[in-house]
Amino acid sequence: MTEVSSLTGRLLVATPALADPNFDRAVVLLLDHDEEGSLGVVLNRPTPVDVADILEGWGELAGAPGVVFQGGPVSLDSALGVAVIPGDETASPGSRAGRRDPVGFRRVHGAIGLVDLEAPPELLAAALGSLRIFAGYSGWGPGQLETELAEGAWYVVESEPGDVSSPDPERLWRAVLRRQRSELAMVATYPDDASLN
Repeated sequence: MTEVSSLTGRLLVATPALADPNFDRAVVLLLDHDEEGSLGVVLNRPTPVDVADILEGWGELAGAPGVVFQGGPVSLDSALGVAVIPGDETASPGSRAGRRDPVGFRRVHGAIGLVDLEAPPELLAAALGSLRIFAGYSGWGPGQLETELAEGAWYVVESEPGDVSSPDPERLWRAVLRRQRSELAMVATYPDDASLN
């Protein structure tokens, strides 16, 4: 078996050619990627459901819009919390410049980490800069994502902490592509319906 180079913390940006409606114009933050598979959340699928309506105490910590996001088509009845700790963009997993991460926070990449939604929200309130709650997640079995990458279904780009809490998630696909310093920036102008072009 070939060694998998980890893409944890990177973004998968759906190419216009990706035919799966679950991922049309999706921006997926990879939270885990190794030889056993991949797991991520779609950052740009807000739902009409307020976080406060389903998770007591977490609503006031959720960034605007304070709604639950559909993280992907898998386990829609489960919730994942993804947050950013300000000023920790270069910290390594497990520590913040010599300090331990707060209880209930597991660093994934740079300033981005997973929040234990079973923990009391007040334990994390002072440390979190932004929080998003996701219903469900996106998952790939061993080698599945690599196959999709080889088929040209996804662009892989660097994430920025602000991607997790984008105040305008519906425009995140175009915004992420537009900031690339390559021909990918041109893909941001791709029409929503290519047949109208």
